[in-house]
Amino acid sequence: MMDVMPNMKANARYAAKEASHERIVAAAARAIRRSGYDGTGVADIMKEAGLTHGAFYAHFPSREAMLAEAADRACAESAAVAADVVAGVPPGKALEAVLCAYLSKDHVEQMELGCPLAALGSETPRQAPEVRRTVTQHTKAMIDLLARQSPDWGQPGAHEQALVTIATMVGALLLARAVDEPALSDRLREAALKHLVPPGI
Repeated sequence: MMDVMPNMKANARYAAKEASHERIVAAAARAIRRSGYDGTGVADIMKEAGLTHGAFYAHFPSREAMLAEAADRACAESAAVAADVVAGVPPGKALEAVLCAYLSKDHVEQMELGCPLAALGSETPRQAPEVRRTVTQHTKAMIDLLARQSPDWGQPGAHEQALVTIATMVGALLLARAVDEPALSDRLREAALKHLVPPGI
């Protein structure tokens, strides 16, 4: 009985630390997409997570380590959304469904929950190698997902078409968010969608 109590306390402390870590990473994943890497400060993240600034170093050795984990979480969330869209429609409609969801008005407006490639692409080259590695892996996974939904899957051009598709959809989303004219924002999305979803897909 004497041995059980310390173990229970240690397990409870570990579970509490894991829950706190989860809150920090979730807050940081939203913050980097909302405010960019440079606009994401440790103090603000800890406050949003309901923790003291001083508790930060119990979870991360540095701000860069937190940003890397936040980027990983943001990419995982984005990939999960795309996978859910694919799983929810018949195979022949998956590419169109992914593109329509990605280039939707809702996605334009929900930056802090959306694609980190569009929210952070211009900042990523100046980040730590671990952040860039995470973004590279996510980009490759998205290219693969798009290629597998292509009507030409298995043909030599499917991968190249997926490269063009992701470059177009990310660029269109970035610009649709950047401009201050709602009508132009809509036209950018709609034109990209029209180009990427040819008749009969």
